Amino acid sequence: MRRILTIFLAGLLAAVATLGLAGWIWYATLALDEEPQPDPQALPAALPYLQQRLDARRGRILAVVSSAATFPGGDKRAGYELTELSRAYWVFTVNGYDVDIASPRGGEPAMVLDGDDVTDADYAFLNDPAIRRSLAATVPLAEVDASAYAAVYFVGGKGAMFDFPGNPDIARVVAATTARGGVVGAVCHGPAALLGLRRADGRPWLRDRRVTGFSNAEELFLMPDASARFAYLLQDELVAQGAVFVEAPMYLGNTVVDGHLVTGQNPWSTWEVAETMIRALGHEPVTREPTPEEVSIGLLHRYRRDGLAEAMAAKRDAARADKRLLVMHAVVAAMQWDLRTAWQLQRLARH
Repeated sequence: MRRILTIFLAGLLAAVATLGLAGWIWYATLALDEEPQPDPQALPAALPYLQQRLDARRGRILAVVSSAATFPGGDKRAGYELTELSRAYWVFTVNGYDVDIASPRGGEPAMVLDGDDVTDADYAFLNDPAIRRSLAATVPLAEVDASAYAAVYFVGGKGAMFDFPGNPDIARVVAATTARGGVVGAVCHGPAALLGLRRADGRPWLRDRRVTGFSNAEELFLMPDASARFAYLLQDELVAQGAVFVEAPMYLGNTVVDGHLVTGQNPWSTWEVAETMIRALGHEPVTREPTPEEVSIGLLHRYRRDGLAEAMAAKRDAARADKRLLVMHAVVAAMQWDLRTAWQLQRLARH
């Protein structure tokens, strides 16, 4: 018996080592280290898109970020997502709007910066001295004059799940904005700001509205204990309050419009959400070259809709894609034991 067990363990270790070597070889052949890297020293003046800023001043937009730095108990960080603020900020300002940044408590809220997701545009946002001053001293929501804004935009990040729902100042700002025909936007966990709101007649504000936000599938994949960590999952509660939830595949951009309400499912929706808000305000957004990330998201949508061959054909004609994002989706598929999709997506990444 001992000999059999020894042989079995030796064979198992050899198989694990072989798989590990195969995985390393596969990763090395992707040449991800050769992909262009963002510049942490990037400045706004170096980005062509930002040089197209309109001279006309069209009004002001309020961007709201969470003040909740951690989950209850303090054992896990929360905060707001940098990319969901920075990219929308650039869209708003390039298209002629001034942006004020507010938070429930004011001051400097906790920021989440994921080095794998940031681009030159995000670093340029952080390297702008005026923006840094705004981030260090966000306006307390209680002091916000809601009549001053053409739109309000709720930035995502897990902190939004704790201090956005039921906030009376958020309710005041949304009511004033919508009463004037203004636009309400939110992305990822940002739609948590809409929970608990009431219309003038007392009905739930969300009832029968088409919305999206960070989906149950996305939440639970990243945080299996999310149902215990949060009071509720965002998708579940939006539906419970009467919303019609529009869900796209995990981690693909998805923007939903319901009149003057614009919501996005996840961080990869941010550029589109902001530009859709500009359209809802009555203007065609300034032309912008799609980012490599957006090109990859488009290819992934094409793959889901039309299959691998069509996605590969589209990639031949597309601008540069973000190979790392394509590989990430292949890994996600593999972790879900969808091996066919994982294989095809890594082929798309290499193509």
